Amino acid sequence: MLLNAPKDHIRTIGVNSSESGKLEICVWAPFAKKIEIEISKPINKKFSLEKQDFGYWTLSTNEIKVGFQYLFIIDGNKKRPDPASLSQPEGVHGISEVVDLSKFRWTDQNWQNIPLSKYIIYELHTGTFSDFGTFNEIISKIEYLKELGINAVEIMPVSQFPGNRNWGYDGVFPFAVQNSYGGAIEFQKLVNECHRNGLAVILDVVYNHLGPEGNYLSDFGPYFTDKYKTPWGKSINYDDSWSEEVRQFFIENALMWFRDFHVDALRLDAVHTIQDSSSKHFLRELKERTNQLSEFTGKSYYLIAESNLNDTKFINSFDKSGHGLDAQWSDDFHHAIHAFVTKENKGYYSDFGQIEQIAKSYNSAFVYDGIYSQFRKKKIGTKLTDQDGSRFVVFSQNHDQIGNRMLGNRMSTLVNFEMLKLFAAAVFISPYIPMIFMGEEFGETNPFLYFVDHSDENLIKAVREGRKREFKDFLNLGEMPDPQDDKTFLKSKLNWNFRSNKSSNTLFQFYQKLIDLRKNESVFNFTGRKNTKAESKNDNKIVVVERWNDDSKIICLMNFDAQKHEYQFKNKENWELILDSSDNIWYGLGTNCPNRISRNENFLLNAESIVIYKGLSL
Repeated sequence: MLLNAPKDHIRTIGVNSSESGKLEICVWAPFAKKIEIEISKPINKKFSLEKQDFGYWTLSTNEIKVGFQYLFIIDGNKKRPDPASLSQPEGVHGISEVVDLSKFRWTDQNWQNIPLSKYIIYELHTGTFSDFGTFNEIISKIEYLKELGINAVEIMPVSQFPGNRNWGYDGVFPFAVQNSYGGAIEFQKLVNECHRNGLAVILDVVYNHLGPEGNYLSDFGPYFTDKYKTPWGKSINYDDSWSEEVRQFFIENALMWFRDFHVDALRLDAVHTIQDSSSKHFLRELKERTNQLSEFTGKSYYLIAESNLNDTKFINSFDKSGHGLDAQWSDDFHHAIHAFVTKENKGYYSDFGQIEQIAKSYNSAFVYDGIYSQFRKKKIGTKLTDQDGSRFVVFSQNHDQIGNRMLGNRMSTLVNFEMLKLFAAAVFISPYIPMIFMGEEFGETNPFLYFVDHSDENLIKAVREGRKREFKDFLNLGEMPDPQDDKTFLKSKLNWNFRSNKSSNTLFQFYQKLIDLRKNESVFNFTGRKNTKAESKNDNKIVVVERWNDDSKIICLMNFDAQKHEYQFKNKENWELILDSSDNIWYGLGTNCPNRISRNENFLLNAESIVIYKGLSL
């Protein structure tokens, strides 16, 4: 909590400490006739709350202390955890615990967020990133991330979910940090340590739905609406009756992560499923309130959207009728490269598979930018105008693209070593923000599977059957992993013994080189999208990407074919070779490319390789 902060910049819902030393309790229950708070540990006592305007119930008391455990009682008979609980020590069905977030001793007062255009993102899942799956173990790997060259860590959702293992998108207590990961104070410690080591922290949050188990919000009020549906259940009520209080609930949640946990950016899950017909969309209001907090704290905070609509309205400025978000993921970049290389053509990959689409993704971020999609049977997307490359996040792998495969297989099990290097380089030479998924930097072969830890047998059965229906056409590939089985979770953990494997260690060093180029070559750390030109060559086997900034120029030649190809370098300048992925130092077959070019020259590009030349001043 920020002392002396305006009311708009402190947490007002749930159970919170105040400057007076009292606890301020506030819960929203507009249809209740009576609300009590029952303390069960370390004392047994009930307190009645007073009803306020707009359905809120409040209590100010110095009899309840930090560490006390409690439930709310609705109308005398329905005991429920706090919807805005900060801690669920016994899980989603248990008691809530009073936590004071202001007691943590931060040492990052001088930390300033990294410019978004400079982010190099590492996406990780807390539970499978390390042996014990805790925030403390992530801290122990910070030196490793620094060695790799990462400067931004994206953490998959940490809000309390059922059981001890889950991707995090089944969270049901948006304000409570998962107890099995270490809880709120340990998460604050993680962010503090990241900042001490120069790493920004991005947190994945879910504002489009809540999970099915332990979801008690409807007992308190109309948090959900039947007007819309999501693929995961009821839609959150952002525009129906009582929606103002629901919007406030989730906006307060976002501001809490920035203010009380010092998180630098939020990745907003599947914003295309946030349904809101209000005159001011929830996302715009969220951005406005984030800006207000930023002005008060003097810190920069970013909002990054995930959307499959390819719609620039999410990142367009307010004066262009946009929601004003800072960036969005570009799935098309991934789909274009993945489908062309693997030849997969099921589902959304059926819209991809042409090398020209790879080139277009460099030029336009979106492949589907207002053109017809056979998969969706309609036109999809909008054309980009003046949007900078820093408004888009690209990747060759992420949790969805791996985990939503039946066997959770990573690219390291789908393509060879040379292609892994090409995939990696394709991301880092782009004018967009690069992101890698944990383990890809050393070619992790363990899968990243879908796993849950529900306690409801009917729900467990429904999840199993749902996965089988989803992958009915792929059951010939092997046995469907059981999402509920602990072994499925354990198979998804990273294997940290990669240093002893030559190809894995070489791949790690190759990623280090790419990140170094990204940081230190002026062309690569410049995100001017209009200073990029990509086109396919050699009968659609090679993609040539040219980038420039001021007097600096780079040309990247990517051979996606399994055969060598002769390339005619029509030279007008002097060029120096700065990377060839097939070089012996990268465990390749050896380069065929000249170190310097000062005239028109033909040379062979090795199969499945990338060659990068830098222009030299005369």
